[in-house]
Amino acid sequence: MKRLSFLIASLAVLVVAGLAQGASSKPAIRYVDDRFGAILTTPKMIVRSKAAVPRKIAGISGTFSTIRRPDGRLQVKHNGLAVYTYANESPEQVLCDNVNGWFVVRLRR
Repeated sequence: MKRLSFLIASLAVLVVAGLAQGASSKPAIRYVDDRFGAILTTPKMIVRSKAAVPRKIAGISGTFSTIRRPDGRLQVKHNGLAVYTYANESPEQVLCDNVNGWFVVRLRR
């Protein structure tokens, strides 16, 4: 009986940890920047699978999908356009805007 209780408790911890990890790994985030207002940002532009990118993300208008890059990896798309992240930015930082034709993605309210 103790062994069964331990097994059930262990499985519960794994399920809760898995749910928490999945909830925090959104492929895109709505961030409010002091200069640009509400913008789209990504923790990473590369995702492991199409299933990792839901069509809709709460709080962000538009639709999401993926595109296969020439190297075979999947990249996040928003409203049909690939989303890029400047290499030296964190998800809550804007260092590169209007550089060589690249702009932040401003979100509607």
